[in-house]
Order: sequence, then C-alpha cells, then structure tokens
Amino acid sequence: MGTYSIGEALDLFLEKSHWKPKVFELRLYKEWEQIMGKTIAKYTRNVTLQNKKITIYTDVGPLKQELIVAKTQIITRINEYFDSLVVDEVIIK
Repeated sequence: MGTYSIGEALDLFLEKSHWKPKVFELRLYKEWEQIMGKTIAKYTRNVTLQNKKITIYTDVGPLKQELIVAKTQIITRINEYFDSLVVDEVIIK
C-alpha cells in the first residue's frame, strides 16, 4: 500500500463512499456568490445540483434569458472553480 497525502486520502474516501457529489452540491450552494458574482447570486433564489445537472431558479426575466444564453459559460466556470467535472447540464427555471 502506498502513502497518500491527507487531501488524496480524503478525495479517495469521498469517491469510494459516493459522497463527492453531495459535497460539490453543498459547496456550490455555499460558494454560489463567489462562483457567479454578487449580482447573479442576488437575483437567483435557489440552486440545486443533482446528477451533474445544475438547476438555477430566478424570477427575473432578463436574467433568465441571459443565463440561458450563457449555459456553456456557466458550466465552464463551475467546473474550473472546482477543478473537476461537476456540471454537464444547466437548467434555468
């Protein structure tokens, strides 16, 4: 058995226990403002992540249209933030 750093061991544990997606979902919820910025965070009321699909809820029509157009950029921004494939589809409601 090889040696692992604490980070590698924790990552391996999360992967094998299937908790990693839940950790990403919790971090996404807590760090949404850092990822997307204050304005978008202010006007989105709920963000959920399940099965690599992020659902973003907003009641602001123009923002909804802007988010629909920027789906690819949202996916890229989130995946780069987490340095992992966390999201592969965006749903705007």
